[in-house]
Order: sequence, then structure tokens, then C-alpha cells
Amino acid sequence: MVFLAAIAAATVIMAAIQIGAIIYAGRMARRVERLVDRVEQDLQPLFGSLTEIARDATRASTLAVAQVERADQLFADLSQRLTQTVAALQATILGPAREGRALIYGLRAAFAAVRSMRDDGRSRGRSDDEDALFI
Repeated sequence: MVFLAAIAAATVIMAAIQIGAIIYAGRMARRVERLVDRVEQDLQPLFGSLTEIARDATRASTLAVAQVERADQLFADLSQRLTQTVAALQATILGPAREGRALIYGLRAAFAAVRSMRDDGRSRGRSDDEDALFI
């Protein structure tokens, strides 16, 4: 019987320890739950602020992309207009300039021909005079 009493006492002690562990685990669970609630309450405004920051950043990046696209379109239009203007200026200025240059070359050629004809006439006149003086 002594053994049975020892077994019974050990069982009661084990049961008391298990009950104490269960009570302690329950208290710890409540403390952890309160801690989680407090952390959630403290972090909730932070998450709200982060959401607003992300929303604002998305909106700002969308606006920036739109502005960059507008600037790109502006520079593309400016480049195209500048190219058209340069082409128009070249057609307006270089065409008549080429024609004027051709006219000047023609006049030079005409004056050169007149000079050469005049110089040929002078040289022929001298050669006739020189032939007469030749003995």
C-alpha cells in the first residue's frame, strides 16, 4: 500500500504541476494577446501613413510620367518644325543663290570671251605692223 500511496501522491503532484502550467500558459496567452493589441494600435496609424505615402508616390510618379511624355512630344515637334524651317530656308535662299552664282559665272565667261577677242584683235594688229617692218 505504501507504493499505492506514493503513486497517488505523485499523480496528485503531477496534476497540480500540470494545472499550474495550464494557468501560467493562459496568463501568458492573455499577456501576449494584450501586447499584440497594443502593437496593432500603435502601428495602425503608421500603416495608414504608409498607405497614404504610397498613394501619393504613385500619383506623383504618374504625373511625372505624363510631364516627361509631354516634354518628349514638345521636343519632337520642335525638332520636326526646326527641320522643316531649315529645309524651307535652304530652298528659299540656296536656290536663288545658286542661280545668281550661275549668272555671275556666265557673266564672267562672257567678259572673258570679250577680253580674249579684244586681246586677239590687238595681237593680230601688232603682228601686221611688225610684218611690215620686217626686212
